Amino acid sequence: METAPLLTWTLQQEIPIPADVNDLLLQGETAVAAFKTFRDSATFTTKRLIVRDAQGITGKKVEIYSLPYSAINMWSSENAGTLDWNAEIELWTRAGHIKVKLGKGADVRRLDSLIAWAVLQAG
Repeated sequence: METAPLLTWTLQQEIPIPADVNDLLLQGETAVAAFKTFRDSATFTTKRLIVRDAQGITGKKVEIYSLPYSAINMWSSENAGTLDWNAEIELWTRAGHIKVKLGKGADVRRLDSLIAWAVLQAG
């Protein structure tokens, strides 16, 4: 049964960890990797995925999504093909279905490994 994604994010390329992510981390939580999104960033930590979404014309309004790895039930990864240039990761969570599209600068196998590390170490 096909279900429409609850959320869709696009990751462009891996970037250095944004400094302001540190304000969001709990004691004992560290940032592991970050990726540029259309207007902001997605950061993998030792406990969760944090997606910052700047909104509005100025981008001063920011919405933050926090997905604990323990909420991920299953995931799939699909590399880019010959006619389909987009790679993607899909996450099935307790909150719903999330689709993560990957730009040419984002390595689908790197993301697949990060999710596997995060989900399977938590379990």
